[in-house]
Amino acid sequence: MQASTSILEAVGVGQRFGALVVLDGVDFTVGADEAVGVVGPNGAGKTTLLNILAGSLRPTAGTVRFRGADITRLRCDRRCRLGIARSYQVPRPFGGMTVFENVLVATSRRGRAAYDQSVYVLELCGLTDLANRRSDSLGLLHRKRLELARALATDPTVLLLDEIGGGLTDAEATDLLETITEVRRHNVAIVWIEHIVHVLVQAIDRLVCFDAGRVIADGEPEAVIGDAAVIDAYLGGSRA
Repeated sequence: MQASTSILEAVGVGQRFGALVVLDGVDFTVGADEAVGVVGPNGAGKTTLLNILAGSLRPTAGTVRFRGADITRLRCDRRCRLGIARSYQVPRPFGGMTVFENVLVATSRRGRAAYDQSVYVLELCGLTDLANRRSDSLGLLHRKRLELARALATDPTVLLLDEIGGGLTDAEATDLLETITEVRRHNVAIVWIEHIVHVLVQAIDRLVCFDAGRVIADGEPEAVIGDAAVIDAYLGGSRA
């Protein structure tokens, strides 16, 4: 199943590193306001695709389109200004800055509007009480929340999440899910790579499974989870 109106898409995307084929002719779409989950074994090409969508990696084949325009050659900062933001699996805050300062420098606005946007995002992500704490003093859950807040401060129309639940307990992941569910109410499309599948499926409209650099299933979450090829990809052994 594909999104009827795509806001971001990869068309025939391939990625090689020397002789190693990481992505092999991948077609991938996300519709406006849609949430798409991405799963697959380690080494399946999930994060490589996210890097290509974000602009930190240029594909060796295929194109990336945003609102119908070819953005394959645009840098990640240009894409961010267009409305494509991302988080990283390992949070990357500015350790010498407070939580508020981390969000403020990420905002797309200026002056009073930047301050107001930062306050709003901190509240949305449950960080208001920690606004004046140095970011390097935070625990993992709050670093994950800060990573999300910095991405949201850019006013994205598409948010790319790379295992934002990684390393969290089930309770913490569920807590974070509530924030992401609230983000969806603000007309933000989401692409979310996650290994905590039972949490992921509560927030998405569509699930895509990768294996060995290819899409092997794409559709309703329950149907994809029950697909024989998907079960084999997860239970049939890990990939490098």
